[in-house]
Amino acid sequence: MAATIKDVARACGVHVSTVSRTFSAPHLVNPATRSRVLAAADDLGYRPNRAARALTTGRTFNMGLIVADIANPFFPPIIKAAQAQARGRDYHVFVADTDEDPRVEEELIRTFTKQVDGVLLCSPRLSSKMIERLAEDVPFVLVNRRIKGMPAVLMNVAQGARLALEHLAGLGHRRIALVSGPLGSWTSNEMQGVAAETPGLDLVFFGPNQPTEGGGLAVAADVAACGASAVLAYNDLVALGLIEGLAAMDIGVPDQISVIGFDDILPGRLNRPKLTTVAMPAAAAGRMAVDLLLQSGGEGATVTLDTALIVRESTGRAQK
Repeated sequence: MAATIKDVARACGVHVSTVSRTFSAPHLVNPATRSRVLAAADDLGYRPNRAARALTTGRTFNMGLIVADIANPFFPPIIKAAQAQARGRDYHVFVADTDEDPRVEEELIRTFTKQVDGVLLCSPRLSSKMIERLAEDVPFVLVNRRIKGMPAVLMNVAQGARLALEHLAGLGHRRIALVSGPLGSWTSNEMQGVAAETPGLDLVFFGPNQPTEGGGLAVAADVAACGASAVLAYNDLVALGLIEGLAAMDIGVPDQISVIGFDDILPGRLNRPKLTTVAMPAAAAGRMAVDLLLQSGGEGATVTLDTALIVRESTGRAQK
């Protein structure tokens, strides 16, 4: 016969309600007791009935995680960390990819509404007004998007952009190209805001652009023609595409143009030259987003995580 919740309670010397809480609200159970209950459940082969729990609690014990482009190496660490964090709280995560299309994003959210207890929206492309409207039907936590009154996990793009621009200025660069991402991107707006407030720089703005290697390739000729000696790119994929496009025109990086990206994805570390970049705490953001979604009374809470500049080979001193 299959083990029951009573068998687990008897095996570890706790009340049945404690076993129930261990699976339905583990954060409310003493860690030592929780470990004992889980070990006993594992030994006995006990698995909670999720359908019965949903009827009792009114929760599905599922959450949705929607990303802008699952092929972008920036997003998998968020996904893996969120899944691991959710699993520790006995939640399952449904992952979906919008392919940078706000219409697909809206469709996915509406599909998830009745199947999950909440949705993590990573770098959403929908308008703020539409996100607020959809939030009436399902709780959201935003990742790298700020909307007043909604819980969010932000990676400190402004801090990273400031560090990147200070690095370039310290190398003697004054005319700097800023290659932004998609229209309405929160990250792009943060980068542009910091750049506009940084004194002593002659800035050239290019955008909107696709947040891909192709987006960087497409803008390379314009960047080369503008006379900038350095570039701050929306993300590492754009930066890598830009370097590829410059190389095709026999323009050396960093000898002739310095390039900085954002994200610190693996391909940037393998590229030649290795990419100078702003490291974004993607895994930490995934974990924190799950915690914000599950904690009671978390409405409107905002967590901002620090970023860091990683100096490698794609930046050098400006030519005299």
